[in-house]
Amino acid sequence: MKLAQHALFVALAAVVHTPVSAQDDLDFLWQDSDATAAQGDATQGGKPNESVQSQDDSAPVQAAAESSSAPDAGDAAMPDAPEVYAAVIPVPQAEPEVAEPVHKPERGRQLEEIIVTAQKKASSLQDTPISIEAFGSEKMELRGIGGLEDLGSNVPSMVVEPHPLSNTTLRITIRGVGITDSQVTQDPAVGIYIDGVYLARSVGLALDLADIERMEVLRGPQGVLYGRNSTGGAVNIITKRPDPSAFSMNHKITIGERNLWVGKSSFNVPLSDELAVKFAFLARTSDGFVDNTGEGEDFGDRKALGLRFDTRWLPTDSLTVDYGYDYTDLEYVNYMFQGVLLPETNHGLAEYFKPYAVANSVYSRHRLDALASGAPMEASTAKVSGHTLTLAQQFDGFELKYIGAYRKLEDSQYPDLSGGGGDTGYRIDLNVYDSAAARMVNNGEPTPLVIPTTFQSQWSHELQLSGSLWDDRLSYIAGLYYFTEEGGEDGGPIHHIQSATIDPQQADVVLGLLPAELRGQLQDNVLPRLSAYWDYLYGIENEAYAAYSQLSFRPQLFDRRLNFTIGLRASHDKRYAIKDFIQRQYVEVRLADASLAAVPVPSAAVGGPDDFVGVEAHSEYDDFSPSANIQFDITDMATTYLSYSTAYKSGGFNLRDPQISGDSGAASDGTNYGFGFVEGFKPERVKSWELGLKSEWLQRALRLNAAAFYSDYSDMQTNFMISGTISDTKARNAGKARMTGLELEGAFIPAENLMLGFQYAYLDAEVLEVIDINGNNVANLYPFIAAPPHSGVLFADWTVARLGWGDLRAYASWNYIGDRTGFVITEARRGLTAIDGYGMLNARLMANGIRFGNKGSLDVALWGKNLLDKEYELTAIDNLPQADRAVIWGDPRTIGIDLIYRYE
Repeated sequence: MKLAQHALFVALAAVVHTPVSAQDDLDFLWQDSDATAAQGDATQGGKPNESVQSQDDSAPVQAAAESSSAPDAGDAAMPDAPEVYAAVIPVPQAEPEVAEPVHKPERGRQLEEIIVTAQKKASSLQDTPISIEAFGSEKMELRGIGGLEDLGSNVPSMVVEPHPLSNTTLRITIRGVGITDSQVTQDPAVGIYIDGVYLARSVGLALDLADIERMEVLRGPQGVLYGRNSTGGAVNIITKRPDPSAFSMNHKITIGERNLWVGKSSFNVPLSDELAVKFAFLARTSDGFVDNTGEGEDFGDRKALGLRFDTRWLPTDSLTVDYGYDYTDLEYVNYMFQGVLLPETNHGLAEYFKPYAVANSVYSRHRLDALASGAPMEASTAKVSGHTLTLAQQFDGFELKYIGAYRKLEDSQYPDLSGGGGDTGYRIDLNVYDSAAARMVNNGEPTPLVIPTTFQSQWSHELQLSGSLWDDRLSYIAGLYYFTEEGGEDGGPIHHIQSATIDPQQADVVLGLLPAELRGQLQDNVLPRLSAYWDYLYGIENEAYAAYSQLSFRPQLFDRRLNFTIGLRASHDKRYAIKDFIQRQYVEVRLADASLAAVPVPSAAVGGPDDFVGVEAHSEYDDFSPSANIQFDITDMATTYLSYSTAYKSGGFNLRDPQISGDSGAASDGTNYGFGFVEGFKPERVKSWELGLKSEWLQRALRLNAAAFYSDYSDMQTNFMISGTISDTKARNAGKARMTGLELEGAFIPAENLMLGFQYAYLDAEVLEVIDINGNNVANLYPFIAAPPHSGVLFADWTVARLGWGDLRAYASWNYIGDRTGFVITEARRGLTAIDGYGMLNARLMANGIRFGNKGSLDVALWGKNLLDKEYELTAIDNLPQADRAVIWGDPRTIGIDLIYRYE
């Protein structure tokens, strides 16, 4: 690693002293001709020529019809500027001719056009009237984005957190709207799409994906074109399509600290002029940054294998048939929560053993390099696969498209929430446990290792009709959508959850639960133990139907600069869930004859949960989500818009609710909430107004975009922890909220080969009303948990030198995410799960376009993430018996090197 760093810095130093050749002079003359041509285009009617410099932070996406041999902006300008050629041709070659790099850099001081498909059709990002962030393959490399989990620090107003029990399950929030829990019966609020296919579950989202072409993040409700569960926004992941025109391949190897190794390869193979296939492979291994000094696996270790196969068939000039298959196999080890604050608040039943838990836990306000598991730490696994078939038939003036998909996931999650001290006497885990109580609940045998598994399969079908009429004055898209899924969570057979020795000062209270005849047989000074066991199986069957349409009309008024868009989506949902759940708690004691005995804790003594045996729940509902947009092109380079959009998030059922129904009585905190699992909760809705501006200036050397929004949040699904429990929650529609915010984006090329840029988001999210069961407004206990008021990115992209063999380039970014409130259970515990804002410095130093064979090129990049080694927290919880605050830390500084070979 040090050798690679040294070599790149030596190369950079050599460039500083490299004389400018006549070839370099010729390059600058060509650049001037590009600028002249661009100025000429800007004075003509319609859109200017939009071929642009490849140095823009947002990488372009070529339209499907474009060929890699298309002329650049300079070629397009030749017929209109003969005097330029007269000035260029006579320049003599004072130096020996140098071969051009394989990837010839674009020239000129213009920002690139960015093509997106946010509105189900290809269009320029600058012409798309919504707030959107787009990441092409180059931009993802520059920013170090490998998957969804990396978007949170790169998209202002977006937060991505791991779920406490599974590092591959992501809680994604945009503009404050997200989900607080991850259950197979609760849907996310941000829709995730791969090649137009909706992913229904947030489980398994933190996966490495092979061969991504671009990622698009759409902020705000997207209820018309994307439908349910897009109240916060949507994320589009688009993979690369096969190309029948030529063979190509791409290979990337990444080596970094903590035994990081990533290999990616893709092969595009034409089989005929109409048929091509593409194979892509990904393999990854890496170590975590926290050692496990106890038994089992090290925290954070990760292995992944990703495969992808695609085929494109063009049987006629108007029909395109695409098929894709992807498979990901991941093995990972969850991180253990590190204690930060001692448990000074009331933890319910845990008060009986809190002193023992504290004595066997580790605490620090700083990131520790090692913790210890008591029981052997086990690995978790995730397997995700999918098939997608897309048929697109082009007719005169319109296109008919079908997208059909089948996807399957299986995610087995092993958590350990113990204190990190490695003590086997205090455990919160699912591993083997041998005790009197364990043998009592498991027919005379120790309870086994259990790794709960979430499983799901889904089918989806979408038929789209899109086109334009009347000289493109009217454009439209309409569609029919059907979705069905089956799934569940399997946490059986009965297994250990928690065990600990009782606090001596509390022993008399616990012993009072024992029968009198048993108390007389106890050893002197006996310290009893409490233990808890679970056995559960959940299932779901869901269906969703939708019909939608969106029309855009551009009248002759104002020289056709005005555009009106309206849309509507009608949806119908059917939801079904079944729950089997048994929880048992025991007092374990040692008798005078040294034998062990166990006595069930009476449910009434602790307000325990109901027994669920095949409890079913049903719901069904309709929704109508309208939208409207007015867009006005102020100039050929600036457009403004005003939009109104709506969306809904599906209702569902709370699997963590300890009561069957409203007839079950009080929960463990002594409160009778009046509802339970079978009542479930209804959909929640967001309505949003957005005013935006997208503009480019100085012959497209400057880009300034802005969006201001106001959103109303109604029927908010409140999900709160029952005090004194580890995982019991209640969920109901009891909230109203509003969000206001401002999002800014800018990029500027102040000098040749240098681009500076920024992204910023301001967010003011406030819960206005949450009515509790007593009719009181307790909105202060339900803040938006992941709504940072300030977030942003600063970046600089500098092509240090353009040489005959390639380019030297440097990229740096500062990514900031502001304070997050976190959960609030009671006023006494406010702030215990808050996350302080933090910023990270990332950088990348590259040697690009090095000739490697006749058609190959090599890129070499030295990169660093979190270069200042900032200690920052990803997520925090306050409901562990041993801690009022426990956290999972973000990655420390990481240095690595990329080698990228392209053959085209």
